[in-house]
Amino acid sequence: MAAFTAAGLAVSPHKVGPDYIDPGYHALATGRPGRNLDAYLCGPDLIAPLFAHGSAGCDLAVVEGVMGMYDGAAGQGELASTAHVAKLLRAPVVLVVDASSQSRSVAALVHGFASWDPEVRVAGVILNKVGSDRHETLLREALEESGVPVLGALRRVRQVRAPSRHLGLVPVAERQAEAVESVAALAAQVREGCDLEALLALARSAPSLPGGAWDPGAVPAPASAGGRAPRVAVAVVGVHLLLRRAHGAAHGGRGRGRAVRPAARRAAAGRYGRSRHRRRLPRGVRARAVRQPTAARGRGGAGALGGRPWPRSARGCCISPVSWTASRCAGSWMPRRGCRSG
Repeated sequence: MAAFTAAGLAVSPHKVGPDYIDPGYHALATGRPGRNLDAYLCGPDLIAPLFAHGSAGCDLAVVEGVMGMYDGAAGQGELASTAHVAKLLRAPVVLVVDASSQSRSVAALVHGFASWDPEVRVAGVILNKVGSDRHETLLREALEESGVPVLGALRRVRQVRAPSRHLGLVPVAERQAEAVESVAALAAQVREGCDLEALLALARSAPSLPGGAWDPGAVPAPASAGGRAPRVAVAVVGVHLLLRRAHGAAHGGRGRGRAVRPAARRAAAGRYGRSRHRRRLPRGVRARAVRQPTAARGRGGAGALGGRPWPRSARGCCISPVSWTASRCAGSWMPRRGCRSG
């Protein structure tokens, strides 16, 4: 992304799944908001419109996958996997393969990914963590038999460092200067080791998507039984989504027959919020920081935008009070969507 941006292209960055740390790095690399494409959260039908909305006016869109290419929502087949999103977007796939400690076996690995689902177009491979010129030669010779072209080879570089902890990478906001250096080093490495022209040509080979782009101004107002507007509460806590649609009875009968005014709050450690969540709020609703578990009292709906269980702001705020507030607002029954990686 950074390499194409440095070449003068307007790059639209996207991330498969609910992660909001990687999009922070995407924004650093491209100067544009990183956007999520989550078929579990938004439904498969919205993936292409959301993609079209985010990439409008850009020269190139790059979608980073999640976990392994075929890993989706647990127990639900391909749902929300990188392969699923690639099929929904009719997008060619470039495999980034960890080539360390192997040579000819890389061909079997790539062949397995390329042949597992014939509807997924694996159009190229980038070799990562290549040890030497000799190692690269062995890898390229092996992959000639697979029929999948090698579009780049990246060596191990000390300057490229992405520290992580138990729930993922350390966010950009916590290592801003170091993150800028790492992204710049990555861009230089990609310019040297990858065929940018071939990658761009591959992107241009993708067919047009049917239908139009998602319109953030056209938010439908769903009807419910009895003609009453449903009360909706959503809390995004860490990488979990808690969703409940309830009527006045779930709140002791309060709110029947009157308009519902949603409340949206962003956790004080809100560097983890996703931009689209705020964009999809009803008109007139704004996200702001909250430090007490009273944010949603008297409201028909509440949203906690972002947050993790471990980071704290300078004032010691954490996400748990917001989680508690949303749970109280939403009622007793709430489907829980967890991190696919456990």
